[in-house]
Amino acid sequence: MKIAIIGAGNLGQSIANGLLQDTLVVSLYITKRNVSEISALKKHENVVVTSDNIEAVKNSELLIFAVQPAHFEGVLNEIKPYITDRHTVISTITGYSIAKIEAQLSVKQAIIRAMPNTAIAVGKSMTCICSNVSAEKRVDVAQKIFNSLGHSLLIPESQMQAATVVCASGIAFWMRLIRATTQAAIQLGFDAKEAQQLAMFTSEGAANLLIQSGKHPEEEIDRVTTPKGCTIEGLNEMEHKGLSSSLIQGMVASFNKINTIKTDQL
Repeated sequence: MKIAIIGAGNLGQSIANGLLQDTLVVSLYITKRNVSEISALKKHENVVVTSDNIEAVKNSELLIFAVQPAHFEGVLNEIKPYITDRHTVISTITGYSIAKIEAQLSVKQAIIRAMPNTAIAVGKSMTCICSNVSAEKRVDVAQKIFNSLGHSLLIPESQMQAATVVCASGIAFWMRLIRATTQAAIQLGFDAKEAQQLAMFTSEGAANLLIQSGKHPEEEIDRVTTPKGCTIEGLNEMEHKGLSSSLIQGMVASFNKINTIKTDQL
C-alpha cells in the first residue's frame, strides 16, 4: 500500500507511527513545511519525508490529510490537478464535510472522513469513520489503519457532530472525572501522586472490564455493590447530587454548541 500523510503535526505523526507497525505499507510519504521537525522518521525503511505535497500525491494511492483546518482548502487546491480515481482521500479535518471536499476536488472521488481523538498519541483512540458512496469498498482500509491506533467505528456522516462530542470532547469530560476522583482521594488521605495513580488506573480497569467482557456497566456495578454497603451509599449520594444528569446535560450542551458553530460557519 502506497500511503501519504499530508501534514505531519502531532496527529499526522501519531498516524505515521501506527502505520509503520504495518507490514502492508509499501511506501509512506510524510509531508510538513519544516521537515527538520520530522527528520527522525527518515530512519524507517520506505519512508520519504518531504515538504512537497505534489510529490507525495503522485507517488501514493491513499492520501491522509492531517493539516490545520485553515490550510486544508489551500492544500486541496494545490494537489487537485494530480488527484486521480486511483486515489482514496482520508480527511481528519474537523468540520469539513464530504460534500465540501467533493465540491473542491470537482471529481467523483473516493472520500473518507475519520475523527480520531487525542488518545491516538498512545494508540488508544476511539475513531469514528464515514464515507461517500465512491469509497464504500475502501472503508475497510481506513478501519485497519485506525484500528492499529485504538478502535474504530463506522457511522453515518450525520452522526459525526455527535461523535465529536462523545469521543473528542469526551476525552476532556473523562479527564475531569479522573481529576475529581484524584481530589477525593487526596481528601481521604493519599498524597497527590498516589491519588492520581489510583484514579487513572481504576478508570483504565473499569473501561477494560467492559471492553473485554462486553457487559453492560450495570452488570459490573452489581458485582461491586452489596446490601447496605459503602459502594451503593456512595453511588446513591452521587446520583442525588446529579452525577448522571449533569454529565448527560453537559454532553447535550456541547452538542448544541457544536451545531451552533457549524451554522455560524455556513
